[in-house]
Amino acid sequence: MLLLLLLLLLLLLLLLLQLHHQQQQLQQQQLQQQHQLQQQLQQQQLQQQHQLQQQLQQQLQQQQLHHQQQQQQQQQQQQQQQQQHQQQQQQQQQQRQQQQQQQHQQQQQQQQQQQQQQQQQQQQQQQQQQQQQQQQQQQQQQQQQQQ
Repeated sequence: MLLLLLLLLLLLLLLLLQLHHQQQQLQQQQLQQQHQLQQQLQQQQLQQQHQLQQQLQQQLQQQQLHHQQQQQQQQQQQQQQQQQHQQQQQQQQQQRQQQQQQQHQQQQQQQQQQQQQQQQQQQQQQQQQQQQQQQQQQQQQQQQQQQ
């Protein structure tokens, strides 16, 4: 009987030892799982942060591009305005030149008219001279007749 009891005790001890060992194994497994989970979570968070940073950078780049495009458009508009202004100035200059040419032509015409008037006056003077000569001749004839 004692032997049986002893055997039973031994068995119980063995069982207890096994249980303890199993518990330790379970604890280790749990610890490992927790560690793995933590690592996975950290990696996921890091990846998400990295993705977010990339997205932010892309947005910034797009904004910069948009800003550059706007600046280019503004520059083009300014250039167009400057060109238009230059064209207007050129047109004004051309108009002035045309006006000057017209004035010059008018002056020339006036000069020609003056010349014509002078010629007419000269012709009139010549006619008067001729008339005077004729009168003189007539007077001479009369004098001769009287004689």
